[in-house]
Amino acid sequence: MAKHQFQTEVNQLLHLMIHSLYSNKEIFLRELVSNASDALDKLNYLKLTDDQFKDLKFDPRIEISFDDNAKTLTIKDSGIGMNENDLIEHLGTIAKSGTKSFVENLTGDAKKDSNLIGQFGVGFYASYMVADKVEVISRKAGEAKAYKWVSEGKGEYDVTEAERDEQGTTIILHLNDEGKEYAGRWSVKTVIEKYSNHIPYPIFMDYKEKEYEEGKEKGEVEKRDQINSAKALWKVSKSDLKDDDYNDFYKTISHDSEDPMLHIHTQAEGTLEYTTLFYIPKKAPFDLYRVDYQPGVKLYVKRVFITDDEKELLPTYLRFVRGIIDSEDLPLNVSREILQQNRVLANIKSASVKKILSEFKKLAKESDKYAEFIEQYGRPLKEGLYQDHMNRDELMELVRFKSNKVEGWTSFAEYKSRMKEDQKAIYYITGENEANLRNSPLLEAYKDKDIEVLIMADDIDEIIIPSVTEYKETPLKSVNRTDTADDLKSEKDEEAAKAVEPVLKKMKEILGEEVKEVKASVRLSDSPSCLVADENDPTAHMAQMFKAMGQEMPKITPILEINPKHPIVAKLNDMKDDALFEDVTHLLFEQAMLLDGSELKNPSGFAKRLNAILEKAL
Repeated sequence: MAKHQFQTEVNQLLHLMIHSLYSNKEIFLRELVSNASDALDKLNYLKLTDDQFKDLKFDPRIEISFDDNAKTLTIKDSGIGMNENDLIEHLGTIAKSGTKSFVENLTGDAKKDSNLIGQFGVGFYASYMVADKVEVISRKAGEAKAYKWVSEGKGEYDVTEAERDEQGTTIILHLNDEGKEYAGRWSVKTVIEKYSNHIPYPIFMDYKEKEYEEGKEKGEVEKRDQINSAKALWKVSKSDLKDDDYNDFYKTISHDSEDPMLHIHTQAEGTLEYTTLFYIPKKAPFDLYRVDYQPGVKLYVKRVFITDDEKELLPTYLRFVRGIIDSEDLPLNVSREILQQNRVLANIKSASVKKILSEFKKLAKESDKYAEFIEQYGRPLKEGLYQDHMNRDELMELVRFKSNKVEGWTSFAEYKSRMKEDQKAIYYITGENEANLRNSPLLEAYKDKDIEVLIMADDIDEIIIPSVTEYKETPLKSVNRTDTADDLKSEKDEEAAKAVEPVLKKMKEILGEEVKEVKASVRLSDSPSCLVADENDPTAHMAQMFKAMGQEMPKITPILEINPKHPIVAKLNDMKDDALFEDVTHLLFEQAMLLDGSELKNPSGFAKRLNAILEKAL
């Protein structure tokens, strides 16, 4: 008997299962049946595409039985099975980096936390919510030996040779007090009907039933019932399906406990014959912003499962979509390389994206629902503006932003409908904090002139929106950049700028290479100074983002804008004290840096200058 230690993360996970998450314990059965279905999918595919498995006897099924006296529940499949190495790799360690994220995402709400189990691909360990000992007997397809994995979930497990008549896996749960109810027919049947009705393989339940004759108990007879519909739901006619059918199937494929926000079912016939069933989860998947995110769409060919880890089935900005693509026209033995260049799949993908975006457009007519959608998926939609030039016009109608004029979310179309007659552009401001942006000195002149500015506080807005340039022939202009203010300029502004030219020149001499230019501002009304980026330079916020990502940026030199009408600037015009002029110049620059969200290079110098000015004022 070979003893093995669980990986540290597995121990951590088991502790959570046993001590924290038992309030929604029935999901263990959903997870084990889902794993069995995956094992059948894999062998079904190999039998059809690999000569090595063509003659293998294969009767795809899942069998569930229980022993009320021994308090055991058994789940058995005839799928691909596991050998000794597979048992150690799959049940003793967690290959995905998701475990750490799983622990980080725990909320303390047992129902929400148990919902994460399936999403993180660690469903097998849910067994320990209901069992104090688990046995796994498995034989890999094409191999002669079977192996038994046993553990009480306390830090170690054993793997030994065993006997099994055919390929597949048997899981025997020795139920604890929390799980003893699952050694009964009705509790198992209820859970299967709730979570696994549309698993595409028959699920049989074996049980004993008392037989009576003339009112007297005659004995017990063995019974076997199929307890699921075993239909590929996506192939069922839409007119024969109810919302509950769609929602139940979604929970089967997504491991989510909530109903989806939206489902999109397409059955296409003609030049291309295919079926798609897509879902939008109510909550964004936990790994939405991880490089190693798990794609949510499964590919089938003529109802045969092909893959569930191909990221090219939909564009990456739609990586939150869950569901099925089933093609009648692809070959069964299609390889990953062929998939990425296949014209049939490219056409299905293109049509699917258009269909999904058109459904989002319909959803947008329901403002409250769409606000919920944008809260979850507004950011990936913006990624589409950068990635998907073919559908950019549709995406421009779907993205939403905050505004300094209206509550909640607003669209480019709504902004344009509110534009002033003489307004030349759609104005926006970017940065990392919505509250700071709303109070930015860069907005002062726009507020005075009652011009709306879109507030773009998403970290990707700064990268993506400049690539868009216009909406329906109206240019998009960033108020963070120096050239935008030219739209606001008047003759009076030009006169005011001329009057302070000597002050600006002297300030530039003092600040030297710290600023590209010191110029009179037309965008300021209350504040004395602000920083803007040159037309072709990245902003300070963009530079910080690239630095946080470990990317080097060339040194960015900002432009300092000074408000020529501000009392401080008026006093600088007549100031004879050069030391004081220098201190005030540095303070105006450093104050503008702070308001821009930039770090001060010399905080102690800033404090020293500020104290000197305060002393004189007092």
